[in-house]
Amino acid sequence: MVGNFATSICMPLRRLAPLALAVLLQGCAAAGLAVVGAGTGVGMGTGVEHQLNGVGYKTFATAIDSVHHATRATLARLEMPITADTRTNEGWKVSASAADRTIDIELERLTPRTTRMRVVADKGGLFGKDSATSTEIILQTAQTLQDDPTGTKSARKNHYRRNQS
Repeated sequence: MVGNFATSICMPLRRLAPLALAVLLQGCAAAGLAVVGAGTGVGMGTGVEHQLNGVGYKTFATAIDSVHHATRATLARLEMPITADTRTNEGWKVSASAADRTIDIELERLTPRTTRMRVVADKGGLFGKDSATSTEIILQTAQTLQDDPTGTKSARKNHYRRNQS
């Protein structure tokens, strides 16, 4: 009798717990999204990680200079003009523009052969992050690295273009 009573009480509570959490946490967008999006994610299976704020991350098993060349080549191919490209203590910061978005890319040297890429595509405002665009930039950079692992092809193209100007 006690087992049936416990089961009859616990079963409805299991069903109501997610709803109760959603109601209790309605003012906290990050917690609500974590409850709703648990177990799913954009970029699943692609190695692209996202934070709840739309920022995309990927770690490449490639030296930072090669990832930097591939990033520049990718932005050029996607016709996203580079507005800034500066070396930092950790690696590189590259900025570009696309339509009404500001693209900010950070390349961080983790080891001599490992680089972490962070991409933010910002449309402005509190919830103005565009995770689809940041994911695509990361995936296209990965494709560029696959096609030209050392970055020498893109470097030669960019050198040729600069000398023609």
